[in-house]
Amino acid sequence: MSATTDLATSWAELESLSGSQVVGTALNDEVKTRSTGRGSAHVSSDLRLFSSSTEKPKITLYRDHAGWCPYCQKTMLLIEEKEIPINIGLVPMRSYGDKPADFMRLVPSGLLPAIVVETEGGKQVITESQVIMELLDKWHPASDGYKSMLPDPDDTKGLAKYDKLARLERELFSWWCTLIFRPEGPRMAGGGVRAGLMGMITGKKEETEEISGAMQGFLDCLSTVDKELDSSSGPWFYDNNPHPTMIDFVFVSHIERMLASCAYWKGLNLRSEEMRRKYPALNIWLDAFEKKEHYLAFKSDYYTHIKDIPPQYGPGYDGGFADKQSSYSKMITGQDGSWSLPLPHDDPLQPLYRGPPLPICVLEAADIQPDDDGTYEKSDPDLMAKTCRHMAGWKLAGNGENISRFASRGGKKGGLNLRKPFGAELADPYANPDDKARPYVDNALRVVCQGLLGESDSQVEHMAYLNSIEEQVHGAVPSEMTKDVVNSLAYLRDRIGVPRDLPLASGRTFRAHLNWAIEILK
Repeated sequence: MSATTDLATSWAELESLSGSQVVGTALNDEVKTRSTGRGSAHVSSDLRLFSSSTEKPKITLYRDHAGWCPYCQKTMLLIEEKEIPINIGLVPMRSYGDKPADFMRLVPSGLLPAIVVETEGGKQVITESQVIMELLDKWHPASDGYKSMLPDPDDTKGLAKYDKLARLERELFSWWCTLIFRPEGPRMAGGGVRAGLMGMITGKKEETEEISGAMQGFLDCLSTVDKELDSSSGPWFYDNNPHPTMIDFVFVSHIERMLASCAYWKGLNLRSEEMRRKYPALNIWLDAFEKKEHYLAFKSDYYTHIKDIPPQYGPGYDGGFADKQSSYSKMITGQDGSWSLPLPHDDPLQPLYRGPPLPICVLEAADIQPDDDGTYEKSDPDLMAKTCRHMAGWKLAGNGENISRFASRGGKKGGLNLRKPFGAELADPYANPDDKARPYVDNALRVVCQGLLGESDSQVEHMAYLNSIEEQVHGAVPSEMTKDVVNSLAYLRDRIGVPRDLPLASGRTFRAHLNWAIEILK
């Protein structure tokens, strides 16, 4: 089979098409605004000024570029909530790549996060997220118009509560590590409360399956967290603040990872309706976070987390609720077909619409308004799907040549630089592209981009449109290169990171459109 190596639709034409659409226009405008330090939070921002003057900040925060590090995440959440002017340097974690030499000269330990403060005597380097967060809060006090993140020094009751909650967070973290990163060990007899919990999780009225001491300890500790949240007038740990404070950020960065790991390795879905009844205050707290655009800007999906957790914490162990674990793990990795078109409106494990699923500028441009309760659960599925497609198409069109070069590492002549392997399963920063496969990978991706940018107003019409351009996929790749292109598209699909590349609502449709092309070529 022959192939057309130069399709009619170039990357420049696709980028122009995207820029003419309301979503692309809004995103292009937002990129310009963010370059000035204003606009919405974003994982790739290198400057945040908020409403302050244009004077260059004297503090630079170094954080991981992929959005993997929970300690960087909690620090950024505090900065965004307080609106602290700051420079940001993006550095890879050790498991993902070599750190730049200029950063290592500043921070020989290589630890992230780190801040560098310009003083009259030179530069002061500070590491450890807790220390950094406390100093940032101290340097930007309520008397200067900033939100307070810690109890006042003379608030003995508030400080005692903070210490208690900080210890509870460490206890929950310890139980999570015991549950996920070690074999579970012997199981205990199921009965009474434990049997009732099992029935709630599995959906069976009579459930006597035994659970491990690690699972029980983790669930009991979660109950304590839920009670602490319930004791507040809500939704945050401190009810005298209408906004989250430091302890909320300390908890959420790891609880976010607990949600993913418990579903994937243990078959425990803590956002299910059953678990919302078991842990109502915890889920209300998570719902409140998911209404905050700056939290969503740094929030990963379950797939990204189950790939970024092992290089940081060690391998996870399967166990827990075996029947659920198998199905959840396949959902998270798309092995159950859930990364295929047509996509369901919502994700069965990861609620998409309890807050803004896309940047607010995009939703407003597409005329998607929040519900009265601040959620988007009543949004039009067809309009939301089109908006998600167009955001993914904008991302691909604006970076097409770089993305096709990256994806073509998946060809048989692409490969790792064996000099330096890294701990992250999907990290290979020194891999070379397969130059022979690359033009055909580029062709296939331009057809995928064309599909994403289609103007169909309904999902039924969109599927018909994709059928109409199916032959372009075949025409883009000669038969002898099919395997290399398929492997390259899969390589790219498996490396779409949330939030680094796209928010989940848009990232899932990008993954599904890559699978659409893969299935055609197969």
